[in-house]
Amino acid sequence: MLALQALVRHPTVADRDPARTDPAPFTALRATLAEHFPRLHDLELTDVEPHALLVRWPGRTPGDPVVLMAHLDVVPVEDGWTHPPFAAEIHDGAVWGRGTLDDKGSVVGICAAVEELLAEGFVPSRDVWLSFGSTEEVSGTTAVDAVAQLRSRGVTPWFVLDEGGAVASGAFPMVTAPLAVVGVTEKGVTSVELVAEGAGGHASTPAANGPTARLARAITALERSPLPARAPAPTLELLRRLGPQLPAPLRPLLARADRLAPVLTRVLRAAGAEAAAMVRTTAAVTTLSGSPALNVIASSARAGVNLRVMVGDTVDGVLAHVREVVGDGVRVEVVERNEPSPVSPWDDDAFRLLERITTEEFPDAVPTPYVMMAATDARFFTAISERVYRFTPFRMTREQRATIHAADERIGVQDLLDGVRWYRRLLEELPA
Repeated sequence: MLALQALVRHPTVADRDPARTDPAPFTALRATLAEHFPRLHDLELTDVEPHALLVRWPGRTPGDPVVLMAHLDVVPVEDGWTHPPFAAEIHDGAVWGRGTLDDKGSVVGICAAVEELLAEGFVPSRDVWLSFGSTEEVSGTTAVDAVAQLRSRGVTPWFVLDEGGAVASGAFPMVTAPLAVVGVTEKGVTSVELVAEGAGGHASTPAANGPTARLARAITALERSPLPARAPAPTLELLRRLGPQLPAPLRPLLARADRLAPVLTRVLRAAGAEAAAMVRTTAAVTTLSGSPALNVIASSARAGVNLRVMVGDTVDGVLAHVREVVGDGVRVEVVERNEPSPVSPWDDDAFRLLERITTEEFPDAVPTPYVMMAATDARFFTAISERVYRFTPFRMTREQRATIHAADERIGVQDLLDGVRWYRRLLEELPA
């Protein structure tokens, strides 16, 4: 617990412009990491600039290694915190602070498990690599560079495990059991700007159909014209596994999820924003800019749109849809583009290992694959492994999940300890 508090107190906020990232907190965090986990730092270390770290823990056999991932950077803080975001205070049985869930809790969980096992003289059955990135929140290069390092050494991981799903309570309507959701893929993150331009001028003499009016119509049209919804295979498998948890009349419906996909897709669309995002590409308007003054007509109005591309869709197809919907008079500029990740297997020994340990450590939870809506560094590791999973072994309430990237982020003290135990079991039970 002291290690997590110490890491959270370093405000390791990265910026998309590396020149604007303060390196001091990252340097201090790396020193703190070495202080709390000295045995881990006696392993083979490789620095990945800026501030990221690769660790190799040699195993007993030459079997394909395993990679455990987490990231050291955090998003900026905003107003509204009950307790100071970088104080890491303990209240109501939880550590409060930016990064406790995303993702310094995972860093500590992994490191604490490794440190305990090293102290006992344990040697894993195969090589274990730890990859701690420092630019995950800004889609930076450290994960890409870590993959390049592993590829140069001929490392082809049996599986990769990064942050992602959790032991999530209140995750699905009418289901009281927590769901241990393991991401087997993730949506592609693509960002665009909608740009409308015109003459501008004095606000006392506005012309019709100016830049802001055209931009407003484009935004409204985009919201009213979502892409078609459908349930990909991991979502159908999630629904099938949920069947026994639902009221008896609904169980036969989910038992036939594959054959009733259109019906179930409509149900998810109507079940709220979280469920609806499971079955379609989403578009969220996130930034707006226009005139610099109240009495000036904007000569250029812009809206940033964050697109999460569903498995089965393509970036080109989504961009074509956006351009058609916003129409003439509004330009679509692509800021970044990422396709959805390949789908990793869940009928497979690697997934079954994660599933078994989760069931044993969290016996009330229902383990299941799912499509992760957020983006992780794991997507880059699909270049060297066909089994890339996204799971954080911490219990999280719906309220806690809502604090990720928001105010009052916190992790239960016992939940962190349970997560350390889960990582330890995973390392102990890796097959040769």
